[in-house]
Amino acid sequence: MPPKFARPISTLKGTWIRLLDTERLRRSSQVLSVIDDKICIFGGEVLPRQPVDDQIDVLSTQLDAPGHETKSLSAAPSPRVGSASAVINGKMYLFSGRGGTEMAPIDESGAVWEFNPHASSWACLKPADSSRPLPPARSYHSSTSDGKTAFYVHAGCPEEGRLSDLWKFDIVQREWSQLPEAPQPQRGGTSIAHSNGKLYRMNGFDGTTEQGGSVDVFDISANSWSTETFNPDGHDGPKARSVCTLLPTRLMGKDKLLTLFGEHDPSALGHAGAGKMLSDVWIYDISENWWTELHPDAKDGVPDPRGWFDADVIKNKDGNDSIVLHGGLGENNERLSDVWLLSF
Repeated sequence: MPPKFARPISTLKGTWIRLLDTERLRRSSQVLSVIDDKICIFGGEVLPRQPVDDQIDVLSTQLDAPGHETKSLSAAPSPRVGSASAVINGKMYLFSGRGGTEMAPIDESGAVWEFNPHASSWACLKPADSSRPLPPARSYHSSTSDGKTAFYVHAGCPEEGRLSDLWKFDIVQREWSQLPEAPQPQRGGTSIAHSNGKLYRMNGFDGTTEQGGSVDVFDISANSWSTETFNPDGHDGPKARSVCTLLPTRLMGKDKLLTLFGEHDPSALGHAGAGKMLSDVWIYDISENWWTELHPDAKDGVPDPRGWFDADVIKNKDGNDSIVLHGGLGENNERLSDVWLLSF
């Protein structure tokens, strides 16, 4: 019988499948959300500090018919980079970002944008009470939701410096609530995910170094943070990184977190240049508190290493979830135009 501290052996691998590669989707610093059988992509940049248009791209998750539509809709958000989105009840929500002639954080007085893919329409949800505290405008923050009424916004880069705050927007009451700040340091390019009444935060860049080696956990009912630590050596756990992703996934009948890719060694050019990019995939067993690196098969090759991309989960009620990954910035400082599916 193995000792109690032996690491569980995972037979999970996954398979990379290329869904699409088209010049229209070349970009980084965009948002991507999966809603039912639709992949919704908005914003981003091809050239540094030059947001793409305000059109939204909608793709099918179906392998046999990955249709792609580009839609110009009235009342759309202004072009922006470094926003963050999440899904609630069949709609995508996003907050702030960076844009305009000065490429400054977009201050919309706490408004949250709502995209309905079934009606092909945008709505701007303004806070019901503008006298209540509001989150400052920002870019390169992270967002998640509880799938019911709560849209969470965390950290990122305001006009100067970085943040460690956590806010909740109730989409029904249209009300912001400020929650306890996450453990230091303040950071941008961090990742956050919701699973079973808790928020999980990891990675990011504090202005000097990439963050790693810890999973910070916010218990929503207890209104408090705790921290699980690990060795970020690329063997026992993923290396420190930023501008990556953290996704709640159901795999082999268990709730897990999945992180992949990202920037490990930042560029001296900041947002204008590429650093050392990663191409690894890791899953975190929430109940057992252990990491496993996956080595997916390659049906159509594998995605290039990248950061500054976006990804989301395709839920499967009867089996393993899948991951959609799109775009980003490669090590050659070129924006990428591909869309990949990681299936299990």
